Amino acid sequence: MPELADQTCVPCRGDIPPIKGYHLQRLSQIVPEWKVVDEHHLFRVFKFPDFKQALDFVNRAGEIAEQQGHHPDILLAWGKVEITLWTHKIDGLSESDFIMAAKIDRLAAG
Repeated sequence: MPELADQTCVPCRGDIPPIKGYHLQRLSQIVPEWKVVDEHHLFRVFKFPDFKQALDFVNRAGEIAEQQGHHPDILLAWGKVEITLWTHKIDGLSESDFIMAAKIDRLAAG
């Protein structure tokens, strides 16, 4: 199986159930820095030494989101970026959320 960050997000048509239980636990272990909130969404805070570097990270994460067609909620503050991921069409988590989280982790690792 290819590394999660090497996979491509798949557009959700809304015909799948949100990931729960064992499958959710297994995927969350691959992106351990992300917090799974109420089995509904992923959340992570990234810290930076200043606003400029935080903004640069947001712009690069936004480019990945556009390429993947999977768009997180992003909050930019001085020295901090908060990212929330979930699949709106199923009102919960899909594998694409974890793929996007892994891609953002890879970006943060530089």
